[in-house]
Amino acid sequence: MNPKLTLRDKKKEATAYALAVAAFELALAQGMDGFIVDDIVQKAGYSRRTFANYFSCKEEAVAAYIIGRAAHADEDVLDGLPTDAAPLDILYSLLKLQFTSEFLHKLRQFVSLSNQYPSLEPYILSVFHRLQIAAQEVLELYSRGRYDDGYTHLLAGAVYGAFVPIMDGRLNVLLPGEIPAEGSAAIPFDQYLNSMFAYLRNGF
Repeated sequence: MNPKLTLRDKKKEATAYALAVAAFELALAQGMDGFIVDDIVQKAGYSRRTFANYFSCKEEAVAAYIIGRAAHADEDVLDGLPTDAAPLDILYSLLKLQFTSEFLHKLRQFVSLSNQYPSLEPYILSVFHRLQIAAQEVLELYSRGRYDDGYTHLLAGAVYGAFVPIMDGRLNVLLPGEIPAEGSAAIPFDQYLNSMFAYLRNGF
């Protein structure tokens, strides 16, 4: 978990996020081939030098938008949980905070972009890896040594890995707000989430 941010840290974080928002919006509107870094800084109101302080390329900035959407969900996950909460209960609470309807739709848009533009593909794993690392940090903080590091890595990997096939369309899962087509066998996201955790709790 990150220590409390200073005012300077918050300002730097806000700058990075503003650049990431601009990059993501340009990617959706124009495709990855339709804009350059100069377009990002102009849209966000910063200089190219400022961009270079945060990102090495436009693809990294686009991915940073998705990571930033879920960056602070872990800060509130421990509120209200009993001190002896099981790791799966902690992860379930974290996922409900991170994977809001808006975030899920943005994440699917990001995956769709990466399917169209190979330059974004390496950043898909980066996004899920960052989410997984945040989950592991929450588990380690909360468990206070009650579980082996290998256990928390395995658990977080299993949970977050289950979302990749939803985002790339290999599993027919409806995101919140989506209406199934007539005759569709798609299942609602909440049903999928609860089924996934039932497997983890009860064994396969």
